[in-house]
Amino acid sequence: MKLKHLSLRIRIFLAMILLILLASILIAAVTIYQYKEQTDEYNQGRLERKEESVKASINFWLERGNTFPVDEHNLYNIFKDKIHEISAIEKLEINIYDLKGNMAIGTQSGFVKSDALSNLSDTIINNLMNSFKHRYINIKTIEGNSFQSSYSYITDNKFKPIGILNLRYLQDNTAQDKDLQEFLIRMAYVYLLMFLIAIILAYFISSYITRSIKAVTDKMSLTGLNRRNEKIFLKDASAEMYTLVSAYNEMIDELEESAVKLAKGEREQAWREMAKQVAHEIKNPLTPMRLTVQSFQRKFDPNDPKIYEKINEFSKTLIQQIDTMSSIASAFSNFAKMPTQNREELNVVEVVKYALDIFAEDYISYFSDKEVIIAELDKTQLIRIVTNLVKNATQALIEVENKKIEVTVSEKNEQVIIIVADNGKGISIEDKEKVFEPKFTTKSSGMGLGLGMVKNIVEAYNGTIDFTSQINKGTVFKIIIPKK
Repeated sequence: MKLKHLSLRIRIFLAMILLILLASILIAAVTIYQYKEQTDEYNQGRLERKEESVKASINFWLERGNTFPVDEHNLYNIFKDKIHEISAIEKLEINIYDLKGNMAIGTQSGFVKSDALSNLSDTIINNLMNSFKHRYINIKTIEGNSFQSSYSYITDNKFKPIGILNLRYLQDNTAQDKDLQEFLIRMAYVYLLMFLIAIILAYFISSYITRSIKAVTDKMSLTGLNRRNEKIFLKDASAEMYTLVSAYNEMIDELEESAVKLAKGEREQAWREMAKQVAHEIKNPLTPMRLTVQSFQRKFDPNDPKIYEKINEFSKTLIQQIDTMSSIASAFSNFAKMPTQNREELNVVEVVKYALDIFAEDYISYFSDKEVIIAELDKTQLIRIVTNLVKNATQALIEVENKKIEVTVSEKNEQVIIIVADNGKGISIEDKEKVFEPKFTTKSSGMGLGLGMVKNIVEAYNGTIDFTSQINKGTVFKIIIPKK
């Protein structure tokens, strides 16, 4: 899972745990580094102290015990007996070189085999000669053991160099390493306990921090233009959360105002569209009525022997147009009143069969997997659903040769399922989204209120209506209505 997909609560939790883990690693690293620095300083200080002690013994010997002339050529004779004594006391390997770097005399202390240089390199001699304190330290590792070699001058009583003193010191860090290991183990136990405590604290702290955010998120997820939105009220909210909540509550107020304006605008637009549709539908029969009256007025002759026959024909035409206008008014009235329900317990199988009896077409087939399916529905509305769907299906078969309409009724999971299928011309992709819109029709006549009315009735029962269609293959409407 990518980090950007994690919730804020998980991110805070992981960040706190990672911070504690990183702090533990850094403290352990700093501790190890500090121990190493202290060990190096201890070994360097110890070497300096031993070097001072050896030099003090050498100077004392040169002043009071030595019987040979103090110069570079007598180094071996001067120290042949004393150097072993000093080496034994200090427990160091001591080597003495002349000023040219040639070994004059040496000793071993604690080494299986000495690897001391027989002749000093020019680098060592130059570093020793050019250093401020005339002292040079060389560190190297042999078979896992770290050795420090110090080089300094041996001087006479006039501070004139007569030789080079080399002390070889083995760094024994066993005690320090043991102390470091014990400390790290103890620190690991402490940090393990702290890590467990930190996990618990991080969980509760992250939950506490994101509690307000979760409340805001839950409210926002329920926010919608077509529903009643509630404001958020939080106790003990932080300044940031207070600002966010205030902005959300202001947005809710603006959303409510926008919803009211939008609903008002939609209602006004709907009435304007309905008024246009009513005016358009009424104008259709008015035009032939006007033409009929004008023709009758122009051709009226009281002496015409067929005057009564013409008057009857004129009256019949007017009555047909008046009936058309009456049906238009009734259709709009019924659509405006939808949906009104008068529920009663009825057998859906019989009611659908009764609705199909008004159709004389022999290509209409009716199927039901049961003889009795009881549901609490409005009988008139159920008949209207079936007749509208079947009527649309018959109109879709006008140009089809082998016409076929199948009506099926079944029940499943306490729901009534009504399917009306035809093999007509189908519904185009452009028209599919407009099928249930009021006043939409693909026919040359009619007002396009049938399927819109059916949808209103079905949704009033908390049901659903949908369809599938293929051009020149047919259309299937499926209605699902709860039985209660």
